[in-house]
Amino acid sequence: MPRLPIVPTLIVTLAVAAMIGLGFWQLLDRRPKKLAQLEQLAANPSKPEIAFPGGSDASLLFRRAHGLCLEPVAIRLAGAGGAGYRAIAECRTGAEGPGMLVQLGTTRDPNARPQWRGGEVRGFISHAPDSRSMLASLFDHTPQRLMLVSDTPPAGLEPNGKPDLSAIPNNHLAYAVQWFFFAIVAVVIYVLALRRRGRTAPGSQA
Repeated sequence: MPRLPIVPTLIVTLAVAAMIGLGFWQLLDRRPKKLAQLEQLAANPSKPEIAFPGGSDASLLFRRAHGLCLEPVAIRLAGAGGAGYRAIAECRTGAEGPGMLVQLGTTRDPNARPQWRGGEVRGFISHAPDSRSMLASLFDHTPQRLMLVSDTPPAGLEPNGKPDLSAIPNNHLAYAVQWFFFAIVAVVIYVLALRRRGRTAPGSQA
């Protein structure tokens, strides 16, 4: 019986162990936490209204909130899927205030230039668009910025959608299955490579 190559076998074993570990991490740690978060978020719309901005805590998603935009510094459009584009205003909230983002409404016109002078805003809290790639987000743990989604759009814009819990990704079970699958594939490929190595090794044929 041919001996197993020590270094390649060790590398593959460590890689497979890491993949299995990541799978169980997604299944036993990340998934239960996400399910608990989704349960909390589902109850947020019925909770009392709060002042906005109030930090970047993701547990505030879908809470009813109100804020005062003293002056819109800029208004930009961001993709909104089937709704076209979201008009998002960057607001000044005071001389030393943190500022806030307000999603004013939606439009299907990519060249729209919404006009809004600011003022009192009421709506629900949502995540602002995040330009970071998936790879960048693995290393950049800065909390995603929150914004206030207005109940009432200014003239020329369509109303925003209602809070949508399905917009919060919950892919941890799929990630766990994916890591387990990668581990199985790695083992199969290595076993096939060893068999091929055994057939081509000197003296393997009579």
